[in-house]
Amino acid sequence: MVPLSFAGQEMLLVDGRALYWPREQALLVADLHLEKASWYAMGGQMLPPYDSRETLERVADAVKRTGACRVITLGDNFHDDEGTSRLDPFAAGMLEGLTRALDWVWITGNHDEAMHRSFGGELTEELEIGGIVLRHIAQTGEARPELSGHFHPKVRVKVRQRHISRPCGVLSRSADRGDRMILPAFGALTGGMDASAPEIRAALSPAGTIDAVLPAKGKLVQLPLWRQAA
Repeated sequence: MVPLSFAGQEMLLVDGRALYWPREQALLVADLHLEKASWYAMGGQMLPPYDSRETLERVADAVKRTGACRVITLGDNFHDDEGTSRLDPFAAGMLEGLTRALDWVWITGNHDEAMHRSFGGELTEELEIGGIVLRHIAQTGEARPELSGHFHPKVRVKVRQRHISRPCGVLSRSADRGDRMILPAFGALTGGMDASAPEIRAALSPAGTIDAVLPAKGKLVQLPLWRQAA
């Protein structure tokens, strides 16, 4: 876990995929995309059907490491609206256990707008805590501090003479607006969009600076993606 300052709050980036907010004892995760493999299977593309179990194990591990009492998801919790009905009994039991033990809030996304089973958690389209807005898709022009998901940002980095892709957050700062951040996708079976893509820049505009943020050797690395012209 590495510290990250956001909107005057000290937060922690957990394994480069989640954000822990100590003041709220809350773990924030975006884009779980549970039951993505079973969705592909319905179309004839067979993938190992264990993505939900792996994702939920990641959540449980992050909760244990941080001591979180609350989990807030940032949308696209399931890969489709019917994904809740396809969870195998083991994964469903894991999820029900987590939502019973924790204060759990599901923020819905474009993949699961009609999510019909919350496994004990609270369902909402967006949430505001301490002046920070939590939603699935960043709203262009938002002046308040904002945490979101949706884009699955990734960045290419050079490690030991090899270029590899890593999930990252995308953080925008501005002199006259609140900090805004797009979280990386947390799910086990999620792809990614280049963090410098114009769609991400547009979602976070206007901004003074936009950086990719990710952990490396126990420290926070910030890679410049865009700077406002002087």
